[in-house]
Amino acid sequence: MADRELQSGIVRFGNFEADLRSGELRKGGAKLKFGGQPFQVLAFLLEHAGEVVTREELQKHLWPDTFVDVDHNLNTAINKIREALGDSAEDPHFVETLPKRGYRFIGQLEPAAQPIVPVKTDPTILSRHWMRTALGILAVSALAFAAVLAYRWHRPELPQDEAVLTAVPFTALPGRETSPAVSPDGSRIAFAWNGDPTSGAKGFDLYVKAIGSETLLRLTHHPSEWISPAWSPDGTQIAFQRLAGIDTGIYLVPALGGPERKLHSTRVPREYYPTISWSPDGRRIAFSDWRSADDHTGIHLLSPETGETERIPNGAKCLGQVEPAFSHNGEYLAYWCFRSESVAVLYSLPLLGGEPKMVSLLRDSPTGLTWSADDRELIYSLWDRNKVTEVTVADGSVKTLAFTVDAEQPTVSCRGDKLAYSSRSYTQNIWRRDLLHPESSATELAPSSRAQVDAQYSPDGKRIAFASMRSGVLGVWISNEDGSNLVQISNPARPSGSPQWSPDGNRIAFDSFSPDGWEIYVAEVAERMPRKLVTNISSAALPHWSRDEKWIYFSSQEPGRTGIYRCPASGGDATALSKDAYGISSRESFDGETVYFASHEEKSTLKKVALPGEPGRESEVEGLPRLNRAGLWTLSSGGIYFVPAEAPRSIRYFDFTSKQIRPIFEVDRDFGSGLSVSPDGRWILYSLVGDMSGDIMLVDHFH
Repeated sequence: MADRELQSGIVRFGNFEADLRSGELRKGGAKLKFGGQPFQVLAFLLEHAGEVVTREELQKHLWPDTFVDVDHNLNTAINKIREALGDSAEDPHFVETLPKRGYRFIGQLEPAAQPIVPVKTDPTILSRHWMRTALGILAVSALAFAAVLAYRWHRPELPQDEAVLTAVPFTALPGRETSPAVSPDGSRIAFAWNGDPTSGAKGFDLYVKAIGSETLLRLTHHPSEWISPAWSPDGTQIAFQRLAGIDTGIYLVPALGGPERKLHSTRVPREYYPTISWSPDGRRIAFSDWRSADDHTGIHLLSPETGETERIPNGAKCLGQVEPAFSHNGEYLAYWCFRSESVAVLYSLPLLGGEPKMVSLLRDSPTGLTWSADDRELIYSLWDRNKVTEVTVADGSVKTLAFTVDAEQPTVSCRGDKLAYSSRSYTQNIWRRDLLHPESSATELAPSSRAQVDAQYSPDGKRIAFASMRSGVLGVWISNEDGSNLVQISNPARPSGSPQWSPDGNRIAFDSFSPDGWEIYVAEVAERMPRKLVTNISSAALPHWSRDEKWIYFSSQEPGRTGIYRCPASGGDATALSKDAYGISSRESFDGETVYFASHEEKSTLKKVALPGEPGRESEVEGLPRLNRAGLWTLSSGGIYFVPAEAPRSIRYFDFTSKQIRPIFEVDRDFGSGLSVSPDGRWILYSLVGDMSGDIMLVDHFH
């Protein structure tokens, strides 16, 4: 049953702690007189935090085979919960009543913490949607946007035996090395590399290098968008997932070199990291795949002997299941379940029968998953944290490995004495081009060695606002139209981005990421003092002003309430315009009658809804092809400038009246996030991704 998924853990929220093993509730460490059916109801709501739980679901869970006065019992239980928590139905902070529907736990949860070194927010952190839109293609980045339960990091001192752990480069090659996989005996690492000068083409191939040696063994000669390997249990073969157009699929190659063999064709979604895992008995390879545009991404099991596949059950609330990982004993399969574009839930599935167990709920985007050697912990990486994290499967307690920096895709040797992961770094800058003479050279604005994205013209065209890492933390900056006279307008200590000017040019709205989730701020340009936009949505991002300045549109990342919303520009309750769970990047038309937004982060469909808006009434923009990514479009009075998925290095224009599309110009690199056209239609701002690099890092004596 659903509440058993958390039976072994302790759940903390506010000043409270619920022990789901003993059925006890504590406040400030003191045990409360609270238990029985009210505690069972609370436990069920905690397991489904952020979701609407109907009275029927509670009845089936608590009284499946008995005849009771359900309404009376539930009302009594909810009243006792609110009394214990000091909550109220009129102004709920923990349990919300939805008339004629049910209840929802709306408080912020945090997991129990392991004793480790104090952790502060990484000053180089980039939010999920800033990172993904900035990196361009899957070979540079694989994920998309950025809400269930953010962790609060407060830790005591690191134990002495962990303090000496150090990550050292296993590779130091030009280009990017990624997707490490340690051989079963711990002597070699397989990885993907895109910088081989002998390749003659850009793309990843598969390589193997022994630990302590600089000799490379190249196993494939097919430069691809992405490669992710997994060793056979006996170490003689390597399976790998390749993304390469019609050649996308699962392959097998001898570990010492030889011809590769295709096992299975796949349609891997570009927005997820396409990793695979080989079972310890050698009989199955787990991978993620999708069958059609209307299908959810699911986990499949492939027999390397027969080529037969089967799909594990897809949870009713999973929009996608990705990054499978077999435990070392072969009894469990872990994977990530996306409940929305930016809500990832970590599950452990018993392969011999039983229900999947929820291990963690995260308001972040996973970039890797593996098991510890003893199968007690799951080890993963996240976009926003940029570090490797361990979570204990039994009780959900977590610790962040402070010595891992800019980390993704961790892997652990079978003996557990070695941890390898991929590091990453890149550059990106803002460019301006003359739309009257698109063949002329572009001009780089406010050059920096740090990433800069999402440039936006002010309404008078004399200034620009953009997001920049130039101070070490992603922040919102403004400058003159030529990039001079830079001033930061956001809080220097908090990662912020996605700036949007108010129509009068006096204010800028932007989003900011904190351990509590996404928040929108509005800053007066003259005084540069950001103020939080207070609304009834707990996690809001990507703001945009209405033409009359009365409203701010945004993307909701709150679990159970994802979609496109708007609220008064001064703050207040928000109303839904679209319940599209993948809806992001909204813009109001010049006539103020329509709101456009993108659906999905990669290969996005542009949709529109007529104002005042009614969920379910949105429609696709007829005649407009798919966008390469959600942030690569902008409105003009007569049409839409956009980067198409079919030509990701070109900008094109869609005319509203004629429905015709014409090319504007092409570039020789990948676009980052953001397009903006000057008010007079003369200039366009965009960002380009520079060089992406990454090394495989190795930690010896890991456990």
